[in-house]
Amino acid sequence: MTAGLDGKVVVVTGAAGAIGRAAVSALAGAGARVVGVDIATADDTGAEIFLTTDLTSEPAVAELYEMVALRFGRIDGLFNNAGVALPDDGSALTEDIATFERTLRVNVTSILLCCKHGIPHLVAGGGGAVVNTASLVASMGSAVSQIGYTASKGAVLALSRELAVELARTNVRVNVLSPGPVQSPMLSALFTADEVARRMVHVPTGRFADPAEIADAAAFLLSDRARHITGHDLRVDGGISAAYVTPEH
Repeated sequence: MTAGLDGKVVVVTGAAGAIGRAAVSALAGAGARVVGVDIATADDTGAEIFLTTDLTSEPAVAELYEMVALRFGRIDGLFNNAGVALPDDGSALTEDIATFERTLRVNVTSILLCCKHGIPHLVAGGGGAVVNTASLVASMGSAVSQIGYTASKGAVLALSRELAVELARTNVRVNVLSPGPVQSPMLSALFTADEVARRMVHVPTGRFADPAEIADAAAFLLSDRARHITGHDLRVDGGISAAYVTPEH
């Protein structure tokens, strides 16, 4: 159990996905009251309530946080985790602009809207914590390009850093979670076996992350145990960003 979460009201977006479900489980297991949100309907996420919302629609997002605050009386934490990685997202030299714009809208605009309409409730309650999901590619280049995804996650990193500094005196902390590859249905659908193997050689641990490992990191950043951590990019990547040469075995 992660100390410092008992009774806190936390909104988790992307709650129907692998990381989102794991986050709901980790937070609820630590005593938080969890609201799960996704554009897709889902059963048995483990959230106290689950809401289907288009997070790229400002009126819908504003209504979402008003509804949560009305029901629970406050909001203490935001895990802005919803995002997409589209199969036709590739090199900047061949990128379809519609794909690029859709990726930015889902991965960046939705987080901006969740922060815009969620954070005022944290401020009103005396403070809280925000964790935005970026990616390792926000700070590392890849020869196997997904330019829309990479650009969007770089924007999430910069947006979060700016908010952390802006809000530091309001007792609202804003941090970023940057996973490396995560074993999930989205990754399985996106990469072929050869593409997985090409990435695996760069992972010192020799495996992709389990969604629960990402969720536990998010739960820590959302908890009072991280009360003096803000503006931080926490990389949960199995050592990828630290490696020059990886072990042979």
